Amino acid sequence: MAVALLGHARVMLNDRRVSSGELRFLGERLTEALRDVLRVAGSRGAEVPAVAEDHR
Repeated sequence: MAVALLGHARVMLNDRRVSSGELRFLGERLTEALRDVLRVAGSRGAEVPAVAEDHR
């Protein structure tokens, strides 16, 4: 998921016609992907600092 999102993010960031809503949606998905990456890294023994969750 993270790899696909990175490619998508690059395209969106290079397109000046992208709306703020679309960028916000992308930011939310990137946040989810990063959270997953950190969880996997932690489960494999990496020292991952605790991240405060923003519960809305």
